[in-house]
Amino acid sequence: MALSEGGRNAAVSGLAAVATYVSLHSADPGLTGASEISGGTPAYARKSLTWASAAAGSSGTSGVVLLDVPGATSVSYFGLWSAATGGTYLGGGRLLDVENNPATEAFGGQGVYQLSNITLSIPA
Repeated sequence: MALSEGGRNAAVSGLAAVATYVSLHSADPGLTGASEISGGTPAYARKSLTWASAAAGSSGTSGVVLLDVPGATSVSYFGLWSAATGGTYLGGGRLLDVENNPATEAFGGQGVYQLSNITLSIPA
């Protein structure tokens, strides 16, 4: 079944309405949100997201999200959740560098990961 642009926008908007928090993961979270990082001072915590209005079957986050990362931790995936703790895992993806190559960032000591440009899209 093909969706019109209006249908794609509605689907993306529906997901964006519930995917209000982002997480970081040390390995592929799969379909359950596995491998979410934890610990640190200040403690790692999921952060809230703001999505732009859907257009052409796509919506993106606005601004940069700063996530605390404990030392001796590597991050390579992100996840989308319905809540700051617990909640429903909705999906995720591989972190990419500025050239859109898969990226892993290792933190020897406590640090901050800057996450930007998450996009939800349904192709035409």
